[in-house]
Amino acid sequence: MRVISGNQKGRRLKAVPGTGTRPTTDKIRESIFNMVGPYFDGGMSLDLYGGSGALTIEGLSRGIKQAVIVDMDPKAIETIKENLRLCKLMDDVEVYRNDAKRALKALQKRDISFRYVYLDPPYKKQKIEAEIEWLSKADLLEDNALIIVEHDAKVGLSDHIGTCKKIKAEKYNNTTAVSIYISESNQEES
Repeated sequence: MRVISGNQKGRRLKAVPGTGTRPTTDKIRESIFNMVGPYFDGGMSLDLYGGSGALTIEGLSRGIKQAVIVDMDPKAIETIKENLRLCKLMDDVEVYRNDAKRALKALQKRDISFRYVYLDPPYKKQKIEAEIEWLSKADLLEDNALIIVEHDAKVGLSDHIGTCKKIKAEKYNNTTAVSIYISESNQEES
């Protein structure tokens, strides 16, 4: 696993030990960033299922300014921190060991909003639509924020969830799909 582009290009990243985490392949990660970027001018990202931290690190390498990474697995948290240290990105990222629902509740209490959100939950524990709905209602998304979702290819996601609209969807094989949503303003155009 490596950083594909940006100022960390070529940097090797460690994978989470064991079989509890399914890493996003380099090919799918590259495709994701080609769909939503490929480069960025600042902004803040949230990764609710951090794994190794590779999606967040790729985004930071391509110009995202700050990030929050959440994961429940202690091995994942250790791997995320190790990868952030390797890339000298510890000052740009907050890392929390928590489940997605509790993390969202805690983030709602802060004056914080995200321009980019990554949702790549374990395929058997997906609550994607509920999480997008929560992000939408909790005022955690900037207008026109992008929510990048990696999910089981057999899972069909709604075209509209809360204030978010699906703008792209790609299947990569019989098991993996990526859907991208954009948050739309709650305010009426004048």
